[in-house]
Amino acid sequence: MNDYHLSIYNNLIKLTRNKLLYNNNKQDTFYDRLIIFFFHLSFLLKIYKKKESKDELQEFFDYCVRQIELSIREIGYGDASINKKMKEYVNLLFSIIDKIDSWEDKDSRDKTNIFKIYIDDVPNYEDLIDYFEKYRNFLIKNSFKNLTKDILTQ
Repeated sequence: MNDYHLSIYNNLIKLTRNKLLYNNNKQDTFYDRLIIFFFHLSFLLKIYKKKESKDELQEFFDYCVRQIELSIREIGYGDASINKKMKEYVNLLFSIIDKIDSWEDKDSRDKTNIFKIYIDDVPNYEDLIDYFEKYRNFLIKNSFKNLTKDILTQ
């Protein structure tokens, strides 16, 4: 494991914990945070797939999947349940990656519909669109290894 994978992962977790992303009381469960994490990770993978080596991004992806599995174990799921949940979660992540693949070409309505698929009861989807557009632009302007720095202070 590279130490910078841990740093980047921790920064994604910090972004995922942003209270502004959870505007109502129904959200902010493990599943809701996981979905927001998957959006962060999906945009990161999308932006850096042309800038970084496939091996580097695969290592980081594998690291993230292992960390999610550890989180599920900490919640208390058994081994059989973990395998089933991990399959569901990885398929969900790939679904999100697929949906945002042509993000730049989508209009506001299409972007809203993407979020509606995965996140229920958001008062204003435009806020999510704006947030992830800023995040996407941040990623474009920074290198992958630069994400090891505290992302919230940049």
